[in-house]
Amino acid sequence: MSALPVAAVRGQETPPAPITATAYRRFLASREGAALNAAFLQCPSWAEVKEGWRAQLVGWGPDPGAGRLSGVALVLLRQVPGTRKFFAYLPEGPVADWADPDIDGWLAPLLRYLRLAGAFAVRIGPSPDYRRWSAVRVKAATGPGRRLADVLASEVDPLGTVVAERLRTRGWQRCGGEEDGDAQPRHVFRIPLTGRTPDDLWAGLNQEWRRNVRRAQKSGVEVVSGSAADLPEFYRLLRITEERDGFRLGRSLAYYQRQYAALNAEEPGRMRLYLARHDGETLAAHTMIRVGGRVWYQTGASADHRREVRPSNLLQWRMLLDAQALGAEVYDMRGIPSTLDADDRAYGLLRWKLGTGGEVVETLGEWERPLGGTANHALYRVFQTYLARR
Repeated sequence: MSALPVAAVRGQETPPAPITATAYRRFLASREGAALNAAFLQCPSWAEVKEGWRAQLVGWGPDPGAGRLSGVALVLLRQVPGTRKFFAYLPEGPVADWADPDIDGWLAPLLRYLRLAGAFAVRIGPSPDYRRWSAVRVKAATGPGRRLADVLASEVDPLGTVVAERLRTRGWQRCGGEEDGDAQPRHVFRIPLTGRTPDDLWAGLNQEWRRNVRRAQKSGVEVVSGSAADLPEFYRLLRITEERDGFRLGRSLAYYQRQYAALNAEEPGRMRLYLARHDGETLAAHTMIRVGGRVWYQTGASADHRREVRPSNLLQWRMLLDAQALGAEVYDMRGIPSTLDADDRAYGLLRWKLGTGGEVVETLGEWERPLGGTANHALYRVFQTYLARR
């Protein structure tokens, strides 16, 4: 992980500054609520996963040099060819107090820091949620041409609403407008775990899910924990899944191998690989990541044959139970489409996740803005045109 030379930021008593990975992790572990709000994309180890980006770990607070921090960020920097300018990306970050009414007290110095580091534009992913829909409400709202935006939310997060307005008034634009269009999923599916027992989780599954889990158990499907040696098999199944379901993540086997090595070196067991086997053959493989009080189902893959024994349902049930046993507060099944049209191919993924009885959550998504200066604004316009043509 390479650092950029950064000039001193003047006029700020406690400006952002590069910090060590040790100080960064200590902050996440010690500050109440910080680990819960930090996504795995903001862990120091994620810098080792992303190729083609330069990375910095930045912290700010009363005394960053002494480890007295109030916020941190993993900043990924992509250089524009032929220039000394960078696009700065803080995936699902920074890890900061978004409820602070004086948001300019830490955000403005962070932007000045990034500008002096050579960034012409910044993309961030604030942690507050925006809206939530219960599984029951979403199921009742399905219909031709319908989307989540057409359905009255079960709950609107007041903090998310305030943060969105604060960002807009400061020149930030929401990536992708009001629909999907972010690098990270804007609409996710989460299952609350706090205070729930395994019996409660079982009761939360719909009849189809319970039937499929029982079918897998009766058919002799076995769920086991995998290792790095099983990643090639996981990747083989992932390519089959991409071909069958009509999507392409664009990631290599080496990407998942880096991810598995980096995350588990940072904290043993941070990333897990689960395999579902039947008659000695691996039929499905899913990855799970844990940071603090959050657990994510990251990527799932399955074979084309013997789908009738329902290996993926049993895999998810095992992962859900393990997340609950680890003391996680939420099980995040990650991205879902915003379509509610049952005839839309993408709806199948949402339907499958709805069966677990969780809730649909619209996050604030990703926000972007150019930094000060005519040259930066001009470069940002060129950059936007480039992205629109990809």
